[in-house]
Amino acid sequence: MSTQALNRPDWDTYFMDIARVVARRSNCSRRQVAALVVSERRIISTGYNGTPRGIRNCFEGGCARCASDSPSGTDLGECICSHAEENAITHAAYYGTALQGSSIYITLSPCLFCVKLIINSGMVEVVYEEDYQFSEQSLALLKEAAIPIRQYEAS
Repeated sequence: MSTQALNRPDWDTYFMDIARVVARRSNCSRRQVAALVVSERRIISTGYNGTPRGIRNCFEGGCARCASDSPSGTDLGECICSHAEENAITHAAYYGTALQGSSIYITLSPCLFCVKLIINSGMVEVVYEEDYQFSEQSLALLKEAAIPIRQYEAS
């Protein structure tokens, strides 16, 4: 077996590596997060967190909440940034790409709002890398919707 074949990443690693690169495009001044929507091992949409299309970037002062010293997880109702999952889903809608039957790879576990978007978009699997305030309600909704969720573990 060649050295190249031995270093070939599995599919989860491949997609999560790409998601980490997508996260680097985030314009949020607090956290860089990405989502990658995959269908039949093909990337069909990506998204990263940040201000809405046409709005001044977060790191340029576009989001007053992110520019403040609010502790992580507080005053979220004041944040104008869209989540990575939200952007991946709306990006697909913008270009008319169906998400039914797809999987989503996320660098951070989804919030309740994004879980509802994932369910309603017809996705069938959630893979995330790091935990972030993952609520019992989010887990319960995914379970009731029969959508498996798993934390990515590097191999």
